[in-house]
Amino acid sequence: MSEAALEKILRRERAIAATSLAALTLLAWIYVLWLVNGMQMQPMDAGTMSMPDMDMDMSNGAVLEPVLRAWNASDFMFTFAMWTIMMIGMMTPSASPMILLYARVGRQSALQGKPLAATGFFAGGYLLAWTGFSLAATIAQWVLERTLLITPMMASTSTAFTGLVLVSAGLFQWTGVKNACLTHCQNPIAFIQHHGGFRRDPLGSLTIGFRHGVYCVGCCWALMGLLFVGGVMNPLWIAAIAIYVLVEKLVPTGRWLPRIAGAVLIAVGTWLLLATAVGA
Repeated sequence: MSEAALEKILRRERAIAATSLAALTLLAWIYVLWLVNGMQMQPMDAGTMSMPDMDMDMSNGAVLEPVLRAWNASDFMFTFAMWTIMMIGMMTPSASPMILLYARVGRQSALQGKPLAATGFFAGGYLLAWTGFSLAATIAQWVLERTLLITPMMASTSTAFTGLVLVSAGLFQWTGVKNACLTHCQNPIAFIQHHGGFRRDPLGSLTIGFRHGVYCVGCCWALMGLLFVGGVMNPLWIAAIAIYVLVEKLVPTGRWLPRIAGAVLIAVGTWLLLATAVGA
């Protein structure tokens, strides 16, 4: 195969990678919006969907009311799938520059006769890390629902709990762990160099993608905790968090943006806690 023909194929493969990431994000968001619509329609049609921990009480003969029930295995898997797909939709855009950088370097390496493992292995490792987070979030949702701190729609039922979540997320924005993880996320070349460079074997590529995902989880897990405040039925809240994460990772703002956001979260959370204390 001539070098020109190989160059054309590799350029097409990078375009395919970009298109695939966009399609993956779009499909994830379509699912999230479908889920939101289904839950919003449920009071009018109990057969539309079945969310974990929620049945519809028709004993009064007029109004359908959600009542708590124990999770079963299918409920757990449904919630886990929901979290996983939601994380794909929220985090793929901010990971795309890193993934496309890998594809570009892979293209150059292939032209030199030293091809890297397929870009999909790197992207798969990244998403694997967020799948692990989704498992933890599913367990957290189960615990919070059992303790009645959130509704089956994943929205907070307690002003005090909301305040604690906001303050905790705000404080994390000021920590050294946040700074360290965000630094790795904002500097993909430095991250790759720090972890031994790009890999030619699939397992190595999967591993370095997973490490990048772990740093991303370390950077954003507290922000994802805010989903327990706004609820999964609020797509604008989900989109706002996703957009903030994208800006925080891609815009060279230093450390002032996380700290400003943290200060705002702390202030709002403290106000809610004080209001709860005064009301009590």
